[in-house]
Amino acid sequence: AQRQPGSAFKPFIYSAALEKGFTPATVVNDAPFFVPAAQAGGEDWEPKNYDGKFEGPMRVRAALARSKNLVTVRVLQAIGPQYAQDYIARFGFDPKLHPPYLTMGLGAGSATPLQMVSAYAVFANGGYRVAPYLIAKIVDARGNVLSEAAPAAARDGAERAIDPRNAWIMTSLLKDVIRVGTATRALTLNRTDLAGKTGTTNENVDAWFCGFNASLVGVAWIGF
Repeated sequence: AQRQPGSAFKPFIYSAALEKGFTPATVVNDAPFFVPAAQAGGEDWEPKNYDGKFEGPMRVRAALARSKNLVTVRVLQAIGPQYAQDYIARFGFDPKLHPPYLTMGLGAGSATPLQMVSAYAVFANGGYRVAPYLIAKIVDARGNVLSEAAPAAARDGAERAIDPRNAWIMTSLLKDVIRVGTATRALTLNRTDLAGKTGTTNENVDAWFCGFNASLVGVAWIGF
C-alpha cells in the first residue's frame, strides 16, 4: 500500500518551515531550479511546476495554495532536508521511507493512505497525534464485549505532535487551497469549514486529496 504522496506531502514540509521561522507572508522565488545528482539522491534533477510556468517571487501562502513545486524545493533547501526528515516523524511517518533529499519536498517518499489520514489528523486535532484504529468493538453472540478500542482523544492523553499555533496556521493555509488554490472544485459543496491538499505524481500514477475539518479527516487516493 506504500505510494508516493506527491504534493499531498507538502504541508508537512511547510509545517517544518514554520518552526524554522517561515511565515505565511515569507516571500520565496518561484523560478527555475537545478539540483545536482549528489543532492537529488541519484541523478541530476530539474523540477518543474505542474503547469510548467514560473511566477517569480510569491508568498508562502499563495505558493502552497497553488502547489508551486519550485517554492517548496527552495523552502526545503532553506530548512535542510535532514531537519525535515526528522520533523515528519512527529506525524507518524517512517523517516526511512522519506530520504533526506530535496525530492522529499515533492512527495517522492512512500506512505499509505492510513498514514496520510493519521498525519492530516494532527492539523485537525490542533496539533495532537491520535493513533488510528480499524476495529472499534468485537462482541459475541450474547452481546458480551470481547474487545473494544480505547483510543486517547486529543487533549486527553494523546501525544502533542506540533505546537497548536503551527496547526492553526497550517489549517489556515490549507483552507486557502480550497478557497483559491488547486482544490477549488470543493467549493461546490458550499462549505467554509474545509481544508485540504491535492497531490499528483509524475504522469498521474498517483492522485490524492487529503481534506479535513475540525471533526473529520478524509483521504482519497486514485491510482494504478
